[in-house]
Amino acid sequence: MEHTSDTVLLGKLIDESSYARKERQIEIDDTIVIDWIDSKRGVLHEVKKSDSLEEAHRWQLLYYLWYLKQKGVSGLKGELDYPKIRQKVSVELNEQTEEEIIEVMKKVEEVVASASAPEKKSRRFCKTCSYFELCWV
Repeated sequence: MEHTSDTVLLGKLIDESSYARKERQIEIDDTIVIDWIDSKRGVLHEVKKSDSLEEAHRWQLLYYLWYLKQKGVSGLKGELDYPKIRQKVSVELNEQTEEEIIEVMKKVEEVVASASAPEKKSRRFCKTCSYFELCWV
């Protein structure tokens, strides 16, 4: 659903105009899309348009690092790039975050296997989420 989201499109435009590099988005297994990789330093970069440093951004990048580790690619680090406020945040996968991701993935599998959808919970970010129509329409 992200291909129809104005928010995602804006993020892509910010990504493309903020960093001069040859690498572009890298799609892996139709599951994750990495904004760009600094292959010399082994760093995945996720570019965010928001001027707020959100925990969800960190967990998205941690999931990418975990996913790649499951595919046999380890030793990578992550970096959240916020060009609007000219900040970067380093992200590293560790044993604790790996365990938390595994627990979340189990919960996701339970929801998918369930005969009915979970009850809707309105969150402050729902209206700007690219999946808004999936949950609320």
